[in-house]
Amino acid sequence: MASKDIVLQTCPPFMKPTSNGIFQGDDPLNFAVPLAILQICLVLVVTRGLAVLLRPLRQPRVIAEIVGGIILGPSALGRNKSYMHAIFPPKSLTVLDTLANLGLIFFLFLAGLELDPKSLRRTGNKALGIAIAGISLPFALGIGSSFVLRETISKGANGTSFLVFMGVALSITAFPVLARILAELKLLTTDVGRMAMSAAAVNDVAAWILLALAIALSGTDKSPLVSVWVFLCGCGFVVCAILIAPPIFKWMARRCHEGEPVEEIYICATLAAVLAAGFITDAIGIHAMFGAFVIGVLVPKDGPFAGALVEKLEDLVSGLLLPLYFVSSGLKTNIATIQGLQSWGLLALVILTACFGKIFGTVIVSLLCKVPLREALALGFLMNSKGLVELIVLNIGKDRKVLNDQTFAIMVLMALFTTFITTPLVIAVYEPAKRARKADYKYRTIERKHPNTELRMLACYHSARNIPSMLNLLEASRGSDKRKGLCVYAMHLMELSERSSAIVMVNKARKNGLPFWNNAQKSNSDHVVVAFEAYRQLSHVSIRPMRAISSMGDMHEDICTTAERKGAAIIILPFHKHHRVDGSLETTRNDFRWVNRKVLEHAQCSVGILVDRGLGGATHVAASYVSCFITVLYFGGCDDCEALAYGARMAEHPGIKLMVIRFIVEPESLGEIVTVNIDDDSSNKLGSADEEFLTEFKQKIVKDNTIIYEEKVVRNAADTIAVLRELNRCNLFLVGRKPEGNVALDLSRRRSECPELGPVGSLLTSPDFSTTASVLVVQQYNSGESPNFALQMEEDSPDKHSESS
Repeated sequence: MASKDIVLQTCPPFMKPTSNGIFQGDDPLNFAVPLAILQICLVLVVTRGLAVLLRPLRQPRVIAEIVGGIILGPSALGRNKSYMHAIFPPKSLTVLDTLANLGLIFFLFLAGLELDPKSLRRTGNKALGIAIAGISLPFALGIGSSFVLRETISKGANGTSFLVFMGVALSITAFPVLARILAELKLLTTDVGRMAMSAAAVNDVAAWILLALAIALSGTDKSPLVSVWVFLCGCGFVVCAILIAPPIFKWMARRCHEGEPVEEIYICATLAAVLAAGFITDAIGIHAMFGAFVIGVLVPKDGPFAGALVEKLEDLVSGLLLPLYFVSSGLKTNIATIQGLQSWGLLALVILTACFGKIFGTVIVSLLCKVPLREALALGFLMNSKGLVELIVLNIGKDRKVLNDQTFAIMVLMALFTTFITTPLVIAVYEPAKRARKADYKYRTIERKHPNTELRMLACYHSARNIPSMLNLLEASRGSDKRKGLCVYAMHLMELSERSSAIVMVNKARKNGLPFWNNAQKSNSDHVVVAFEAYRQLSHVSIRPMRAISSMGDMHEDICTTAERKGAAIIILPFHKHHRVDGSLETTRNDFRWVNRKVLEHAQCSVGILVDRGLGGATHVAASYVSCFITVLYFGGCDDCEALAYGARMAEHPGIKLMVIRFIVEPESLGEIVTVNIDDDSSNKLGSADEEFLTEFKQKIVKDNTIIYEEKVVRNAADTIAVLRELNRCNLFLVGRKPEGNVALDLSRRRSECPELGPVGSLLTSPDFSTTASVLVVQQYNSGESPNFALQMEEDSPDKHSESS
């Protein structure tokens, strides 16, 4: 009986799923479901909070998740025994590990969806050489360091398994983490980014093969032949999957049409196949995640089927279940086991070995391939990044008793350190600002001495809603056939989120663009590209679709850099509000407002913000049917000159009529409307420049009956507004963002909700001004001035003028 009592005491207590509630005396933490809910919530709060804190350091989210797992484990909070027994008791770890591994299985399926086998076949010799060097040298050094560890802190470890696990752990490059770092640093479309992605993809596949070998070798307790059978059965599974799965998935993909929802039966069948493949590989003796990864690789990447699978899974898996795996790993990591000079010396040795193997091997092969030193160093640092795959290797080694607690803790810290230093080191040696800039191009404005030269525009849009008006504006911008033409770069502005589907899009980067050109497939897979292609063929305008996938905080960098590299004279940005049926303007997304402001501040060319009220209607109007009336409001200053130059170009289109209204202050009313001190010299220079520009303009339009020029004499802002109300039946207003002169100064005293539009643009878009006309607010590039944009925004803000209003 005594012995039976001892056995009963060592058995873990059974946990019921749900409690009867605290009012019936049950503690929810003693039941599986409420405890799991608490654990998940705690994990999400800690990991997301750390991600926010690390965001200024531009660290990938995996760093926050690894650190969060360590903090929640015995290394930090777990030192408090009461906390550990209450939140992470041993009896709850089975449920936690089960949920974590389910999340891992589906995440590896998503990782397989990201990996396109066709891209591996297109891998160049440079990238292949870099990948081989980035695997072989660290693998060899990992085997070498394993001998040192076996003689010190890992005595008794299985020799062959330990050697292979150490080699694999040091030779891995985390493909998803690398893609995220490259996207954040705007390096995806550089030579460095393309080579790093190609090499990492090869490295990823090699790592899975080596890991399968390591797992097969780790289960040799009964007979050495067991490892051989496991490996052969694993190879057999892959061959059978390649023969059976692709035809079935292709049949499903053919039955999924663009623009239609994917049938639920196909989604369920695919997820069942993922679980079945996981069961088979687990039964073979490899990990269940291998089966899921193989199925993900075999799913066709073209068409809506793969996208629907990602959309259904990624938020639940990446946001909710996968962080549990990092916590499960953190609960096994006890940094306190690294004690004494010997242990910390071994940690330094492992870190040095891992970094030296990856960086030195990659740099040497890159230099042999005639890659410049700075790019070679950047490649070495990028290939040194670790991540989830590293933790998977270490956790499997820990579960199979290949790695003990101390070795496991050392390897986790090595992975954390190598990934953490990647971004700072790459920025130090290959910061985007340090890269060679395009030589100065001549035409950064629409106003120019030689108006017949080619006009280059960067037209940005948020969604398909912006396309008809954007195409109608481009059609109006064509000018006459005498000009050399119009070249348009159409950029789709998309936010780079933490979702894996964003990285799937980012991975489609091509050589000839920044951030990257769209693949422009001749299919209905992207109706926006089809619309641009149709317009290009009909209008003979050179138009190239692009995508900018960036975080909202630095999207303006993509826009400004692209405009400069492509030699654009003007950037067209959509307003952050869209037109509703009732005529009002509704905010699309306020983040785009700050993007527009930053572009206005940093752009090295002219900028226009289009407030769209259905310019030309809801569809693109063919050139022969264009009938548009455009009004330019001229007060004075560089921006108004740019608006007038743009309007004059538009007036060359046979279907467009232009009216130019110049506002002049009545002399006897000058004292009435001017309430600020104006420097007389600057005022005289402004007046002479305006007169010279307008005189030249009027000489050009003497025989042009499609352009009407009028001058309106006003006494105050009320007169100006009254004139504007009479002009509200046009299709488009063209105005300068910072008009100058006495009339404009009087208007600027009014409250303005949108200072980026300037006083006139804000008035034309205010709810008090009734019009169906769209408004294009133009800011001319002026290399001579260095405006403090933030100060201007503050001066134009409503609070600044609340008293004078």
